[in-house]
Amino acid sequence: MYRIADRRGNITELDSMQDRLLEWLYGHVAGRLLLRPLVSPAVSKMGGIVLSSGISRLLIRPFVHVCSIDLAGCEKRPYRSYNDFFQRKMLPGARPVETAPEAFVSPCDGKASVWKIGKDSVFRIKHTPYTVRQLLRNRKLADRYAGGYLWIFRLSVEDYHRYIYIDRGVESEHVRIPGVYHTVNPVANDVLPIYKENTREYCLLRTENFGTVLQMEVGALLVGKIENHRHGRVFRRGQEKGAFAFGGSTILLMTQKGCVAPDPDLLENSRRGIETVVRQGETVGNRNRSTGGTGANGYGK
Repeated sequence: MYRIADRRGNITELDSMQDRLLEWLYGHVAGRLLLRPLVSPAVSKMGGIVLSSGISRLLIRPFVHVCSIDLAGCEKRPYRSYNDFFQRKMLPGARPVETAPEAFVSPCDGKASVWKIGKDSVFRIKHTPYTVRQLLRNRKLADRYAGGYLWIFRLSVEDYHRYIYIDRGVESEHVRIPGVYHTVNPVANDVLPIYKENTREYCLLRTENFGTVLQMEVGALLVGKIENHRHGRVFRRGQEKGAFAFGGSTILLMTQKGCVAPDPDLLENSRRGIETVVRQGETVGNRNRSTGGTGANGYGK
């Protein structure tokens, strides 16, 4: 069982059949033995092939019913496969993006939590300690985010699985770290350090308003692909950055010390072990006044 809150402060406890199954798989020796083949890249790739086939269209209607998915804001067209539906696009205006320069926005729909990164780059999610160095496998880069914040946006299967750039800026090359595909459900994090074991990909976003933001996409159980579009080095706020294939998944952002102040409700909910439901493009923090605006060439340092 875990708790989520909306932006008005209403708290909901979730304990679905899926959660109980995952809790058994990750919490018992027999379950973890069954998990070993399921989290492998080969099985994830095979699942992706099946869910991209034409016959998989038969799964769309039951999925919408079971997950109570609201399709009102989605584009209306025939879908070639289940994955084609899973990566459906929203209609223009369905996910408005806050345009105020000082507003730090969510890159996606999901359940958000925010954690302070200590001087030694350590942070703790529930009972599991992590270091930024473990996530990035790059000590020099990790040290740049000491004293800043780690933002976790966890996507469930019912969420919209496309994501955007959070500001205008310039993008670095992408770095891919191969791994396995554990679920990102909170029950797994109680048992395993999922974010340093899962397949992930990151880049640096040299932004106009928030310094250099690190964005990392994390694959999860039965997610065969992290699909970043890579339009070119220059990007704009609200431009689509990419999409996930089927399954739960996560986007991590790292902001540098003194660059962004998270909204108080996200900080307080995270401290209490509660995730906050957010939508793509809505404000989740604000630029710190002490950053003094932009860096060289008009973009944050």
